[in-house]
Amino acid sequence: MDAVVHIPVGVIVERRKAVSPWADFTWQPVAVLSGMPEATPWTIINEDAETTTFYAGPARIELHASDAANYRDNLSTGEPKLWVVLRPTEREQPFDVVCVTADGSEGEGFTAAGNDIVDLVPMPDAIRDLTDAFIAAHNIEQPFFKRKRDRPNLEALGRRGKVDENKE
Repeated sequence: MDAVVHIPVGVIVERRKAVSPWADFTWQPVAVLSGMPEATPWTIINEDAETTTFYAGPARIELHASDAANYRDNLSTGEPKLWVVLRPTEREQPFDVVCVTADGSEGEGFTAAGNDIVDLVPMPDAIRDLTDAFIAAHNIEQPFFKRKRDRPNLEALGRRGKVDENKE
C-alpha cells in the first residue's frame, strides 16, 4: 500500500432555519458518502419547511503514513469520525468544501480560523475499512523512552562559604 492514499468522498450538508435574530440559517455537515456522486455540487437532496439537505460537493480524504497513529486513535474510539471543513464564500454557492480528514489533529487545526465550519460526522464503514487496512500497513509502534536527567554539577552551582550575619 502506498504511503499516501486518496479516498474520494462526497459531502452532505444541512441548512436549518435559525431561531436567532442575527442569522437566517444554520449550516452543518451531516454525512460523508464513500465515493463521489455524479450530482452537481449544491444539488438539493431533501427539503421541508425547516430543513434543506444539499450535496455540497466532492472532496478527498488523504491518508498519510506518518499520521497512521492518529487514524488508529480515531478508529479505537469505537465510533470513528471524519472532520468536515466548510469555508464561506461570496458566491452563489454558500460554502466550499475545504477538507475532509480522519486525523483529529488536522481537523482540530482548522478550528483556529474564525469563519470555517468544522464539524464531525460518522465515518462510513467503507472508509473505516480502508483506513483500518492503511493502519495495518503503515502503523509502527514507537516505544516510549524516558529521558534520564543529568546530575547537577555542585561545583558549578557556586558554593559559598558560611555567611556572617553581623556584616551588612
